[in-house]
Amino acid sequence: MITIQKTITLPDTYPLERLGRLEDLLFFDIETTGFSGDYTHLYLIGCTYFQKGTWHLIQWFADTADSEAEILHSFFHFLEQFKTVVHFNGDGFDIPYLLKRCKAFKLPYDFSGISSIDIYKKIKPFRSLLKLEQLKQKSIERFLGIYREDQYHGGQLIDVYKIYLQTHEDELYDMLMLHNREDLEGMPLILPILNYPDFFEHPFLLKNETVLDDRVILQLENPVFLPVSCACRTELGSFSADGQKAVLEIPLYRGVLKHFYENYKDYYYLIYEDTAVHKSIGEFVEKSARKKATAKTCFTKKEGSFFPLADIWDKPMFQEEYHGKLLFGEYTAGIFECPGFLEKYIKKIAFAK
Repeated sequence: MITIQKTITLPDTYPLERLGRLEDLLFFDIETTGFSGDYTHLYLIGCTYFQKGTWHLIQWFADTADSEAEILHSFFHFLEQFKTVVHFNGDGFDIPYLLKRCKAFKLPYDFSGISSIDIYKKIKPFRSLLKLEQLKQKSIERFLGIYREDQYHGGQLIDVYKIYLQTHEDELYDMLMLHNREDLEGMPLILPILNYPDFFEHPFLLKNETVLDDRVILQLENPVFLPVSCACRTELGSFSADGQKAVLEIPLYRGVLKHFYENYKDYYYLIYEDTAVHKSIGEFVEKSARKKATAKTCFTKKEGSFFPLADIWDKPMFQEEYHGKLLFGEYTAGIFECPGFLEKYIKKIAFAK
């Protein structure tokens, strides 16, 4: 086994206190000869961590085919001094893989007592909003304007490692270590991507609300700063954000809409009024002017201003017709100041697929 240790310089790109105490965080990444922990092998584990005011890099490399158990021992003993691991898709791959390799060597290690922060899982709901073609680390790096020297992905380096075991050529060794090192150095660099989940988890401050004939425009602010602007549009409206500012535009429907009652068997439809009333009231209407309501005729009408809705409303909803494409809520001044409603509405737009 070869162990590499060095100090490195990493820029301050994200308030790491949001993740936990800095000295408790261990960023890690692994390199393997395949996806299955049952049939392939681990050949490299790398970590970055902050200690005594400095960032450090440590890598354990299996320079021989029988070094795998040794690097597992080294990693898990090192892990004991940390409380949280930070990784990219480690919950889906790295951690299960390491546990399978420990089982294969009958090693008693696991991640009990260790918290896990998976950057991949945190950013996955934002793929559409951020227009990411893929959810790979390099894709996020490019989105944030980060470009690396290493041009290979892990799968391409499997054959490189196999050849290295036969030749021990320095050039091949350098390729393998560079890829892992840049993954590790790139992981803290992509942490600004976590500003997006942070942005949507914080409440928005409504700075201004402008009502036009066909839409409402809300000017918003957020305590979290976005590194790259984003924008999206759905039938519920459009949302755009840049830095700490955001704009939400919601279309308005002005006219008459219908509110349909679910328990239509309890209603009469009044033929001449074109509306439904409860049977307790409808009994006093002449029989020739009423009939039993159906699901399609069990409604009341209302004229006003309405905005499109999803399943985030606990007040009466309106439609143009029975089973209409869109549901609407009545728009009134201050409606988006209801606690939590603005954030729910924005998320329905931003996370639409």
